[in-house]
Amino acid sequence: MFSQKTILTRRGAIACATAALAAPALLRGLAAPAQAKAPLAGPWSPVFHRFRLGDFEVTTVSDAGVMIDGPWPIVGEDRPAAEVEALMRDNLLPEKRFQPGFTPTFVNTGRELILFDAGNGPDGFVPRPAGGRLVESMKQAGLTPEQVDVVALTHCHPDHMGGLMEGGKPVFPNARYAVGADEHAFWSRDERMSAAEGGNELASARMFRRNVAPFAERTTFLKPGQEVAPGVTALAAFGHTPGHLAYHLESGGRRLLLWGDCAHHEVASLARPEWSAFFDMDKQQGAATRKRIYDMAATERLPVVGYHTSFPSAGYVERAGEAYRWLPLTYQLNP
Repeated sequence: MFSQKTILTRRGAIACATAALAAPALLRGLAAPAQAKAPLAGPWSPVFHRFRLGDFEVTTVSDAGVMIDGPWPIVGEDRPAAEVEALMRDNLLPEKRFQPGFTPTFVNTGRELILFDAGNGPDGFVPRPAGGRLVESMKQAGLTPEQVDVVALTHCHPDHMGGLMEGGKPVFPNARYAVGADEHAFWSRDERMSAAEGGNELASARMFRRNVAPFAERTTFLKPGQEVAPGVTALAAFGHTPGHLAYHLESGGRRLLLWGDCAHHEVASLARPEWSAFFDMDKQQGAATRKRIYDMAATERLPVVGYHTSFPSAGYVERAGEAYRWLPLTYQLNP
């Protein structure tokens, strides 16, 4: 016979043993992550952004979205790398990697569709598949190459003119072209082809001959102050290249500045406009141009499209002491 105490003790032991056997299964269930009904989709970023400027419609499109080394020495090549990295750290950005915009811009004036800069194409600064996405992105924005009436270049570096040709044929078959007169004359000279092998100047000269020179008979050679189309005026922004241009847009009392490569990083370039830029062909003039253009944008409170600022590459400039700060566009230009 078992006493009641013995039965209770044995029942307790059985219960403990059962719980012990069940515990690993319960713990496994608790430790396993919950399984969502939808799979992880991966990162995604928009490839176009559109807003109105008076009677104009402005569409910025992404031609590349890569992370690259920098911003030193692309910005601040004359400074110790640690100084540039500290500026990034102070602004909550990675110290040695950044994601520049490569941002062609379409402006529909109601009479013409104008493209400002043509991206990398198949073999620009960021070749395919990472870059050269202009046509793909513009199609997502509801635009086709055949609709482009004018292609206006800020300057003739590979990441701005690479998308003009594909397989030896014009990408924009119905377009006329506009480029700075000084810029075109500079890259047309035979001595450009004598630049050091592997350098940016030789790469630009070679691509200029393939992608820009063939359109000379359909090209307007711009001087500062000259219009590309009504309401679209070229501005001198020399230094990055000898004939680098910015463009001023005005419609219905609204204004916009497209400044091309007047900044290669929206924090470093604006916070330290005096720092040397690696790709500027005239370092001193490039720095002077940055200060002048930034001061104009801040003083006149102009919205800006900056080719290499983070996509969608539109914003404003405000003064920050003796320097400047980039304010990304939010809803200021919404109806």
